[in-house]
Amino acid sequence: MLNNSITAAMADIATAVKRYSLVGMLGWQDVRQRYRRSAVGPFWLTISMGVMIGTIGLVFGQIFNSPMKDFLPFLAAGMILWSFISTCVLEGCTSLIAAESIIKQLPIPLFVHILRTIWRNTLILAHNIVIFPLVLLAVQKPLGLGALLSVPGFALLVLNLAWICLILSLLCARYRDLPQIIASALQIAFYLTPIMWLPSLLPGRAGTYLLDLNPIYHLIQIVRAPLLGQDVSTVSWCVAGGMALFGWCIAIIIYGLYKRRIAYWL
Repeated sequence: MLNNSITAAMADIATAVKRYSLVGMLGWQDVRQRYRRSAVGPFWLTISMGVMIGTIGLVFGQIFNSPMKDFLPFLAAGMILWSFISTCVLEGCTSLIAAESIIKQLPIPLFVHILRTIWRNTLILAHNIVIFPLVLLAVQKPLGLGALLSVPGFALLVLNLAWICLILSLLCARYRDLPQIIASALQIAFYLTPIMWLPSLLPGRAGTYLLDLNPIYHLIQIVRAPLLGQDVSTVSWCVAGGMALFGWCIAIIIYGLYKRRIAYWL
């Protein structure tokens, strides 16, 4: 029975991936609908993100006595990536709930709605990432060829976000209080992850707990470090890769076991 459930889950995921054109259309439609009749469109998020990065950079840079040439690009990359990760997770929690009418009327693979959420936020990320080269230009810091290593890092990040969103969407469809709990947990994780503060500010033992044992730090680092011209540690690659492998195994099993119950939970 378990083998049949796993096979059904993998078939649904594979079919959803093959329907990438549908995912792309739905994601574009979501962005257009959200910013309909807006002159600036999704760039409102870019403007607000840029103002936030500039304000936090000036204030916390002075508080932590950090060189602006290093701190501002670090903060910009971290804030942009954190916005992408947190929004994907929060919207992933309600991705199946939001698509209730479609799920009950059309025979579309359920994983399409997870991919739709990730693609929609990837489009918004593409708008926000414009801030980063402007920050580098402001502090006169060059962007080297090593930044290309952020591309496989981002692919690995998306791979992890996909299984996280899949599991959370199932749990939140069954237990409707979970999105609020996850939102609170993300707020705590934001302050425990080096986004507004540099890792070098931590003492040795505290760094072990807040960095080495923090999976969010490793997921951000595999994308942020190449953009900053830094080397990504082997530990970060191993943690991100291990999370993707282990997470997808668990996600496929859970998805296969409870896939048929989703329509009744909604």
